[in-house]
Amino acid sequence: MLRALCSLAVLALASVQAIAYQDPYKTNQDPYRNRPSDAAMQDDKSKRPPASDVELQAAKKVQAAVDGAAALQASGEFLKKYPKSPLRVQVAKITASKISQTEDNAKKLSLAETFTTVFTQPSESDVIIPTIIDAYTRANKFDEAFQKAATWLQSNPDDARTLVQMALVGSDQAKHANKKFTDVSRQYGLKAIELIETDKRPASIEADQWGEYKTRWLSQVYQSVGFLSMSAGDSEKAKTQLQKAISLNSGDPYNYLILGTLYDNEYQQAAEQHKKMMSGPDQDAMLKKALAAMDQVIDAYLHAIALSEGSDPLKKVHDSLLQYVQPYFKYRHNGSTDGLQEAIDKYKKPAGQ
Repeated sequence: MLRALCSLAVLALASVQAIAYQDPYKTNQDPYRNRPSDAAMQDDKSKRPPASDVELQAAKKVQAAVDGAAALQASGEFLKKYPKSPLRVQVAKITASKISQTEDNAKKLSLAETFTTVFTQPSESDVIIPTIIDAYTRANKFDEAFQKAATWLQSNPDDARTLVQMALVGSDQAKHANKKFTDVSRQYGLKAIELIETDKRPASIEADQWGEYKTRWLSQVYQSVGFLSMSAGDSEKAKTQLQKAISLNSGDPYNYLILGTLYDNEYQQAAEQHKKMMSGPDQDAMLKKALAAMDQVIDAYLHAIALSEGSDPLKKVHDSLLQYVQPYFKYRHNGSTDGLQEAIDKYKKPAGQ
C-alpha cells in the first residue's frame, strides 16, 4: 500500500526561499521601466507646433536636472513661464522619467503624487501612473497598486509592461498565501502573453529593446500564470503553462519546483485514494497512476536540484528539495539511493552556461 512519504512543510520552506530569488518588485528587474529622459524630448517632434528658443532652453533645464526633485522644481518653473508651451508633454515625460529613477521609494511616491498636482492635463498626468504603480508595489500597498493598475489599464489595455508587472506581483502574493489578486493577476498575465506572442509592442518600449524584453519576460510571465493557475485549482492549465515556461527557459529551477509541486499534489491524492480502495483491478490502476505521478515528481525535483546547485540564494531550496525527494527516489529504486547523484548530474547546466 502506498503512503505519503514526506511532509509538504518541507516543500513550503523551499517555496518561501524561492520567493526572494524571484522577487518582482523589491528588485528593479525591468530595465525598460525607466525610459531615458533624452528620448522624451524627441517624442512626436514632427507632430507638435514649433517651440521658441527660450522655451526649448527652459525645457533643457528640466532635462539637465540631477534628480526627480530638481526636475519637478524646474518643470514647475517652466509651466509658470510657458503654460501653453507645445513642450508640456515632453517636459512631463522627462520629469516622470527622473522621478522613476529615485531610489528611495517613499520619496519616489511623494514626488510622483506631487507630479499629478503640477501636470494636470490628462496627456501629462498619465505618464506618471506606471511610476506610482511601481512605488505602491514596492511599499507593499497592493490594494492601491492594483486599483491604480486597473484604472490605468482601462485606457491603456495594451501596456505590456504594466500587465507583466502586475502578473508577477499577484503571483508573488499568492506565494505568500495572499490570493486576493489571483484572478485579476492571471488575467493580466494571459493578456501580456497574448501581446508579446503577437508582437504588439507598447509605445513605452523602444523598437530596439522589444526583442530583448520579450525574451527576458515571456518565460517569467508563463511561470507566474502557471503558479496562479495552480493557486486557482486549475492544475491542467498550470502544467501546460509551466511546460511552456520551461520550453522558453529550461535553466530556471523554479519552473521545475512549481511543476513538481503539481505532480506531488497528484501523487498525494492518488496515494490517499489507493489506501481507501479494496484490492482488485481498480486499486491496481490507482497504484499505477500514483507511481507515474511519483516518477514525475522525482524528475521535476531532480531538475530543480541540479539547476539550483551552487547558487547561494537557492541553497535552502536545493537542500530542502534534496531531502524531500530522497525517500521518493529510494521507494522507486528498491530501497536504495544509489544512482541519485548521477540522476541529478545529468540535469545540470553544461559548463560555461
